[in-house]
Amino acid sequence: MQRLLALLTWLAFPVYVWQGLGVRRRTSRMLPAQGPVMHEIAGNAPIISLLVLGDSSAASVGIEQSEYGLAAQLARLIAERTGSAVRWRAAGFNSATSGQIRDYVLPNLSADPWTHIVLAIGTNDTKNFHSVPRFKKEFGGLLYALRAKWPEARVVWSPVLEFTRAPAMPPLLGKILEIRAGAMNRMGVRLCNERGAIAAARLPITNPEAGFASDGFHASAAGYRAWAEHLLDFVLGQLR
Repeated sequence: MQRLLALLTWLAFPVYVWQGLGVRRRTSRMLPAQGPVMHEIAGNAPIISLLVLGDSSAASVGIEQSEYGLAAQLARLIAERTGSAVRWRAAGFNSATSGQIRDYVLPNLSADPWTHIVLAIGTNDTKNFHSVPRFKKEFGGLLYALRAKWPEARVVWSPVLEFTRAPAMPPLLGKILEIRAGAMNRMGVRLCNERGAIAAARLPITNPEAGFASDGFHASAAGYRAWAEHLLDFVLGQLR
């Protein structure tokens, strides 16, 4: 049934184009947050090294200062929970897809000894109407590349968020993209299980009014905080 629904979304492609263009016209394009994208929190040894890699969410788009973004807030939570020193980097890129991170970003990242890697990727693959086979190839290739470059790191993927909960999404467009997000997430979980990564549970969105930025699509500071709290146990290995 789910596969049939995903196929049927192609029949709704004209609606996707029409409503998607309307959303793009109404929504101002937000820039990545200002502030450091690399930082270190003092604490005990051994140091935990955290890389948050992905699209605009990893770049903290939607807020003004990077200290309230996903990477910084997750790093602080890790330090508070463990007492360890935490070194973190946010490597996020507006509009990036899995294939772009695999082909253009990952080869240009220095092989620093990251112990934990969080992937915030898949939203643009879904939003750009990439097929599931294409996502399998590109996201799957990204996982292979990460395991080859950092074989001992704990890699955690955060699945695509609920499009129907984003205030910027018209109801019909949100439903179309949500069907496709479900297909992407099922493939992503399968690939993580096969290729040595951890697929986190999908982030529950309980308060869209507070959790989204002014554009109705990216996270607010409170949204990034909730996201970091949700990922914490997955990153530390206390949930699977």
